[in-house]
Amino acid sequence: MSDAQDHVESRLLPFALELAAAAAPETLRHFRSAGAVENKSTEGHIDPVTAGDRGAEAAMRRLIETHFPGHGVIGEEYGSQGTDREFVWVLDPIDGTRAFVLGLPIWGTLIGLLHDGRPVAGVMAQPFVDDLFFGSAAGAFLRRGDDTKPLAVRSGRALDQASIATTTPQLFSADERPRYNALESACGLVRYGTDCYAYALLAAGHIDLVVESGLKPFDIVALIPIIEAAGGIVTNWVGGNAASGGQILAAGDAALHASAMAHLGPAA
Repeated sequence: MSDAQDHVESRLLPFALELAAAAAPETLRHFRSAGAVENKSTEGHIDPVTAGDRGAEAAMRRLIETHFPGHGVIGEEYGSQGTDREFVWVLDPIDGTRAFVLGLPIWGTLIGLLHDGRPVAGVMAQPFVDDLFFGSAAGAFLRRGDDTKPLAVRSGRALDQASIATTTPQLFSADERPRYNALESACGLVRYGTDCYAYALLAAGHIDLVVESGLKPFDIVALIPIIEAAGGIVTNWVGGNAASGGQILAAGDAALHASAMAHLGPAA
């Protein structure tokens, strides 16, 4: 194990769990409350943000500045700094804010860590139901209370038996939608409205495919190490690095990933 990997396992992954613990009170005190919701969008649709989003990210940033001031940060609510540094934290305080404001417990706090631009550790925390998914080169795990168990994807599923999840088909552009529709039609079970939870449940062996588009780095970086450590694969729609966001395909194994890619390839 390299010095950097040892540092991730011994100090930075435990610190990521501390960040999740710091964010939880900020999100929970606004969940299912009557707090105001603002619209960040300037394009005519609703892109909600709450005091929970801002409070949770601010709490995490304070801890990073205190304990690792030399690290960079990319955050959904407060922007980026030091993105060229060796270690960069990638924060989404509430992934699934629409679910959050509707009182649905399928949102999560995402905490990712990049080392020289590569995702090396990730956390997906859902404090309302006490689910804490985390992963690194040492493995992927689900912690609930005092119980921690390893995660493993479900492999060996043919496409016509596979389950597929996406937050909403409205994510896809006019060019992307027919390709997604073809893939969805080839699958056995479909579920919408899952946000980051779908990726965590893929790592846990409950979902076989997750397909989305228009993602930002803070939507996906934290989830990549969890899925990969559980035995899955995450790429963009041309098989490249998913850490930059955009078109995302996650699968339980390489064969299923290849079958899905055959549908998602560039339009003729």
